[in-house]
Amino acid sequence: MINLFKKKVKVGIAFGGGGARGFSHLGAIKAFEEYGIKFDYIAGTSAGSVFGAAYASGMTFKEIYKVAKNLKIADIRTNGFLSFTSKTDGIEKLVVDTLGDIDIKDLKTPFSAVAVNMKTTNQVCISSGNLAKAVAGSCCVPGFFTPVIFGDKILCDGGLQNTIPANIPRHFGCDYVVSIDCNSTRTYGTESTKLLDVLGCSIRVLMKSNASKGLLCSDLVVSIDNKRFKSTKLEGLDEMIDEGYKATIDAMPQIIKIFQGKVKKKKFKNIVQEEIEFV
Repeated sequence: MINLFKKKVKVGIAFGGGGARGFSHLGAIKAFEEYGIKFDYIAGTSAGSVFGAAYASGMTFKEIYKVAKNLKIADIRTNGFLSFTSKTDGIEKLVVDTLGDIDIKDLKTPFSAVAVNMKTTNQVCISSGNLAKAVAGSCCVPGFFTPVIFGDKILCDGGLQNTIPANIPRHFGCDYVVSIDCNSTRTYGTESTKLLDVLGCSIRVLMKSNASKGLLCSDLVVSIDNKRFKSTKLEGLDEMIDEGYKATIDAMPQIIKIFQGKVKKKKFKNIVQEEIEFV
């Protein structure tokens, strides 16, 4: 275990979105636990908000893994008809059963879930209020789930605006931000000119543009190759965790340097300014 308790810098972590590929976040958490690394601020988008919240609560890798191992699609998507949207009550129940019916501020480590307010189209940084509702809003993929009402906001998946929320820990005073990108192979081209193939490729191009903002705001990105896994399928849990663990261990020398303040700090004055609603 590395002694990092005398560090003089504040380090945050951003867990990115990626659907079921988010299981690989668990591998990163396992690596951090083994090295005794503790972050000062945690942010998460979509699937990253689920694992980020669990991590912020103080749950260990083994405790989170036990919950993940028993998870089924029916636990998340409670409407069995794939052609209809489902309410997010399954996600909310998962959070309540695992972490309790608590306020975000009750977590051991400061945490924010990132969503999008469909009224304004702005990203929303949720740092207070009901944890289960906040996580459900962050995970609310349009077309799969019914939007979540959170106060005066209508929330959908944070990945629409900010799939790698590295800007959030920095907003809350972190000197450095480490990001976990569990969907680094989100973009690939096509040689087809068929309408659906071109539309699919166009969506992936937009996803790449969205992710670039988070990459710019990160001091280090742990990129996990999950291309062989489906973002909509739970199969491959252990393999995804292994991928996340290996990628994080490979990046560990640089992560340790960050905690020791031996990495030059980035200047973010000229990085894209955008509307953020804080809760």
